[in-house]
Amino acid sequence: MANIVEATLQNFDSLLKSELPVLIDFWAPWCGPCRTLSPIVDELAGELEGKLIVAKCNVDENQDIAMKYGVMSIPTLVMLKSGQEAMRTVGAMPKARLAAEISKAL
Repeated sequence: MANIVEATLQNFDSLLKSELPVLIDFWAPWCGPCRTLSPIVDELAGELEGKLIVAKCNVDENQDIAMKYGVMSIPTLVMLKSGQEAMRTVGAMPKARLAAEISKAL
């Protein structure tokens, strides 16, 4: 299983300084589509290990981060490269479509 980081206010700045792109999964435990997307993100994290860092950000516990990135609905995935947004998807989607979106942004 890939190393998936829990994004919090305490570690967020260090994530932004990563040399690898960072894919942040904004989610909440009560969100049905988030629970559908989560195993897909986990699979892709394993397949893309070494190419990007995957972080999960619980919006209930980290509202400041969600607000900073303008997350209005979940699940939202945001890829950051050198601290700048390179990709954003909103809503659950099939693995192949998500993989294609990530590949375009890498």
